Parts: sequence; C-alpha cells; structure tokens
Amino acid sequence: MEEIIRMAQSGDPLWVTDENSIDVLNENEYLRIFPRSIGSKPFANLGFRSEASREAAVIIMNPVNLVEILMDVNQWSRAFCGIVSRAMTLDVLSTGIAGNYNGALQVMTAEFQLPSPLVPTRENYFARYCKRHHDGIWAVVDVSLDSLRHAPFTRCRRRPSGCLIQELPNGYSKVIWVENVEVDDRGVSDIYKTLVNTSLAFGAKRWVATLDRQCERLASAMANNIPAGDLGVLNCSDGRKSILKLAERMVNSFCTGVGASTAHAWTTLTGSDEIRVMTRKSIDDPGRPPGIVLSAATSFWVAVPPRKAFNILRSEKFRSEWDILSNGGVVEEMAHIANGRDPGNCVSLLRVNSANASQSNMLILQESSTDATGSYVIYAPVDFAAMNIVLTGGDPDYVALLPSGFAILPDREGPNRGIGITEIGSGGSLVTLAFQILVDSAPNSKISVGSVATVNSLIKCTLERIRTAVMCNDA
Repeated sequence: MEEIIRMAQSGDPLWVTDENSIDVLNENEYLRIFPRSIGSKPFANLGFRSEASREAAVIIMNPVNLVEILMDVNQWSRAFCGIVSRAMTLDVLSTGIAGNYNGALQVMTAEFQLPSPLVPTRENYFARYCKRHHDGIWAVVDVSLDSLRHAPFTRCRRRPSGCLIQELPNGYSKVIWVENVEVDDRGVSDIYKTLVNTSLAFGAKRWVATLDRQCERLASAMANNIPAGDLGVLNCSDGRKSILKLAERMVNSFCTGVGASTAHAWTTLTGSDEIRVMTRKSIDDPGRPPGIVLSAATSFWVAVPPRKAFNILRSEKFRSEWDILSNGGVVEEMAHIANGRDPGNCVSLLRVNSANASQSNMLILQESSTDATGSYVIYAPVDFAAMNIVLTGGDPDYVALLPSGFAILPDREGPNRGIGITEIGSGGSLVTLAFQILVDSAPNSKISVGSVATVNSLIKCTLERIRTAVMCNDA
C-alpha cells in the first residue's frame, strides 16, 4: 500500500507521458525506488514484459460507495463486466472496522479480458487490502500471491496495483488508478498487439473509463428529474428502472460470453481461424430461453474511426443494412432512456416492422455505450408481452434474453501497420461481432452440423454487410 500511495502521487522521472497521453512507468526508475517489488520476473526469457500505467479522473460517486464496489466481489464483477470475466473471494483475512472496509484484507482470484476471443485472458491470484488514511483518502491495493503457492505456470502477475480515492464536494470523488503487471502476452492475435502494447487494453485508462461509465449508469438509474414530453423518452419512473435493470443484465450476459475466458470452451470452426463458437445448455434459467444456445464470435479490423463505426452500428436508420435477422424491415425507436453524458450512451426499445405481411413485427432491446477506451452496441430480441410488463415497472428478471452485439476498440494503425495514425480514435477500429442463437429448444438434444454452418454463414455475411455499411455511410 505504501508503494501504491507513492506511485499515485509521484511525477517525473517515475512516470513519463507517451504519445497517447498516457502516464507509463519508467521501469528502471521503478526498480531503483522499489527494489523489493514481488521478486524477479518468472521465466523472464520466455516473453514476460512489464506493463504499467496511471490514470486520474473525477467520478460521480462518493468514496464509501466506490470502496464497496471494489471490495464486494459481486459488485466489482458487475461494475467491470467488460474487464472482469470471472472473480471469486477465496478467503477474508480481515473484515475491517464494522460498518465499512477500513482495514479489510481478502484473498481473491480474477480473470481479466478484452472483449474478443482473439486475446487471451489474464488470470491472477492476489490479496486485496483497503485502508482509510488520516487525511481521509481511501486506498485499495492488489498484489499477486503466486509466489506463495505452488501454482501451474502463470502468464500474468500483479505488482502492487490499485487506486487512491479522495472525497470531493457534492458526492464526487477523485480517483487515481495504477495498473502494474508482468505479463506474457505472446498469444495475442496480431491485429490486437498494438492495442495491448499501448496499455489501452488492460491499463489504468480502461479501468477508470469503465468505472466512470458505470457510475454514470447508476446515477441515471436513480435519477428522478426526467424531462417530460420528449419524443420516445420513457417517463414512467418504475418502468424506467425496470428497463435499465434488464439492460444491465443484457450487457453483463454479453460481456461474459464474448471474451476468451477459460470458463467458456471456445472451439475454432474448421476452415476459419477467426470465428470461434461454443455451445451451452440453458435449463431452469428464467433469464434465458430453455434449450441449446450456440454462441459465435469473431473480431476484425475496419478502416474507419471507432466513433463512426459506433454511430452507424447503434443507429436504427442503418440497421437494415447489416442486421440480417431484421429481414429488411423498417426499424423505429419506440422508447429511449439516456444514461450518460454522451448522446451515444442510451438504452432503446426498437421495433422492426416486417417488410413481409405474413411475418410478425419484432421488438429489440438495445444498449449503446461509449467511453474513452471503447464502445459497445448490445441488443436482444424481446417478447412483446414480457416488455409490456417491464414498461409498467414489472420484474425484469423473468424476461428471457439472448444478447448479441458489438465491441468496438480503437486501433492506431491498420493490420499492415502502414497507416501511421497519431491520435487515438482517428485510426481504424477493431470490432468484435458476437451472436447468441437458440438452435434447439430441447436442452438434451445434440447440436447439428447444419446449425453450426448456418451460424458460420450468418457471421460471415453480417461481417461483410458491416464493412460495407461503415465504409459507405456518414455518421
């Protein structure tokens, strides 16, 4: 903890600002100031490298609530679902002072991911310690415990990492976050290597941007001052809360099923190195339709800035150009809930008016979300009757969802590394496309080769349509 406090508050020469305006660690200076660290790098000659960054931001949440999110493993996993694919508290060594987490110490495991099956996850076994200091600043720190157990080969170790949280007026906090790891990431796909190497994938900037975005969503869910009369804006307070709760579950479900998590058994489709599929049974889960669910995901590069890709993929105006399942129908927004400062941060209820008179209309719940490090467009078809209950404030936990969607990350250079973009967000985009499809309503049935082939075809066709849509439209 002493190390984290010094690192959070130090400047040059310990920290230097890189071309992306990110504070990155001067490794030689770090080893001079903190020679003990966590021991020498394991298997240093096998590709382990150091990766450390720092980020500061003002967050719309008070320190006590922020500390609770970080120290409660379930809240932490939900708040950072795009980064934390699995987490568990193994042991609580100290609960801290009654009523808060001051002095709490626990042993945890966690798996960190990027929203793509082409980037290996990072697993950690670590202690997390929380303390409120005399100046009122809270500190939460992690450090790897791998050296204390006879564990199989680890690809990632957490040097002292964590954050300082300082109380500001009006329920705000200033957060300074430090991520400091040693990692072997030779398994990263070529198209993601630049992103991973610039600390944008797993670094402090992504953690802080995710926390800021999550606190925005929570503030929005509790808001009562909704402007009346806006077209499509949902004003019913109970219905609003129910839809936001349903959207949160949809986002969590998407994020836990899109990365390369070891909890999910991805297999690569024959003849396609870039498309990964997995199946799972859904039984007695009121939040999912029963049967065999086939998930498929792929990641690809497009030569447009992330903001443009995000705006086109979230817009109902362009949806028929890429969404094969909407069958060319006219898409209109029925309800809209803003849940962040950026106009792209919102939850929408979309209706697809079928072009074919013999087909019924379709209802889609969609959340679009963007921050400084990436964007998501996540959606799921929903039942009309179930959504009517939710819109009047009914329990959203019994609405069956199979989320699909996109994760959009910035790439400063193209796959051939010859484009030379100097500003984050102005280069190309790394897009992950993921589908979840119910292929059989009988949970014990065997999945057919035809089902896999259909999903493979759906992914490839959608991918090509997306490339055309983002390249040919302005947004």
